[in-house]
Amino acid sequence: MARRGTPGSGAGARKRTDRKADARSERVGGRRAEPLAEPVDGGLAELVPDRERPHAWTLTLDGAPQSHVDLDDPTYLSFEYQRRIGHIADLVAPPGQPLHVVHLGGGAFTLARYVAATRPRSTQQIVEVDAALVQLVRRELPLDPQARIRVRSTDARAGLGKIQDDWADLVIADVFSGARTPAHLTSTEFLAEVRRVLKPGGSYVANLADGPPLTHLRGQIATAATVFPELALAADPTVWRGRRFGNAVLLASDLPLKVAELTRRVATDPHPGRVEHGRALADFTGGAAAVSDADARPSPAPPPSVFE
Repeated sequence: MARRGTPGSGAGARKRTDRKADARSERVGGRRAEPLAEPVDGGLAELVPDRERPHAWTLTLDGAPQSHVDLDDPTYLSFEYQRRIGHIADLVAPPGQPLHVVHLGGGAFTLARYVAATRPRSTQQIVEVDAALVQLVRRELPLDPQARIRVRSTDARAGLGKIQDDWADLVIADVFSGARTPAHLTSTEFLAEVRRVLKPGGSYVANLADGPPLTHLRGQIATAATVFPELALAADPTVWRGRRFGNAVLLASDLPLKVAELTRRVATDPHPGRVEHGRALADFTGGAAAVSDADARPSPAPPPSVFE
């Protein structure tokens, strides 16, 4: 979810280049023995092998975990917030029914792989501004050539603007720059574009990050409420209580949500979470004002301890 710093130069860059060469030379049976580090547009990307899963890797950017991918089992979602988004993808349509999905923010294409595996014949578009990261992921963690996944290297809002009206069943926003959601992806105008792209009854899902006093999170709920009549929010109880910085997954639609089933799934996760909707969610928002392009700000930067 986070990107910190910029690619190095000089001796540091040479060390990373040597490390990259060493990693390539130490692949055994399709398995990388050591991490692979490579500068990308947003910082230093690193693919770290999962010692417990033979063909799985974690993607980090400047040391901050971004995505986890298991090439043998794309339905395996290691990150807590991605499992919650996976639950939502499971519930937006009957099992196995193909979907049209837009992913704003690509990472290692984890959620696109999940949808392709659980809903064959789905058509998906990934919008990822970091072209060098896209090239790295395509090369080192290739997509299934049979999957109907198109990747565009452009700004998330610009890419969204090129998608036709009423195309998507699901839009997933998971965009961070410097560990913060860019301001232009937090406004009512942005969400109006999301709703334009969604089919009637389609769903919008956003990975939001905030910490005490949760001002950004409350504002994002208020903003979504001006565009979508139905909302739900899933988060760890400690995030709900404002005790720590963390992720919250916002779900929005123009039709009633499957809140009971989502609540059950989130509550029975390895790291149980809580789902709020309706009056309880409105009360949590506490009268926060909706955000427009004119007053939009990036999400708050996480404290350094988040990535320790």
